[in-house]
Amino acid sequence: MASTRPGAVVTLPVVYGGSFGPDLGEVAERAGLSPQDVIRLHQEAVYRVAMVGFSPGFAYLIGLPEPLRVPRRETPRSRVEQGSVGIAGFQTGVYSFATPGGWQIIGRTPVALFDVRRSSPSLLAPGDEVRFEAVTEEEYHGGFGAYT
Repeated sequence: MASTRPGAVVTLPVVYGGSFGPDLGEVAERAGLSPQDVIRLHQEAVYRVAMVGFSPGFAYLIGLPEPLRVPRRETPRSRVEQGSVGIAGFQTGVYSFATPGGWQIIGRTPVALFDVRRSSPSLLAPGDEVRFEAVTEEEYHGGFGAYT
């Protein structure tokens, strides 16, 4: 049944590349783009939460721009850090917990997507809009206390 509740709009700060996004270079190469173009395209898109699953709070986000649609990794990682932003196929997603995973990791957010202490433990719900905003490592470590 369709909900008439308008979805929330959530902006997630992300450090792209480096140790936060180890697959950014490979994604750029596969797409025939520069890493900066991958970041720009990823940030310009508006994503919609299609469903929440895999692990509590992990949202499958649709709306990934066509040039960024790359396959999952051939060999999944045994551990993907909490907050990692990944892309695979036509979706992007944020790992709510450190888990194994096979998505291409392009960045990481300090925002907690799942916290049992909140009245609604999952930050995102189906129908919500999500946007990503690039931040520096200093901003990431400086604390987004309101988010975490």
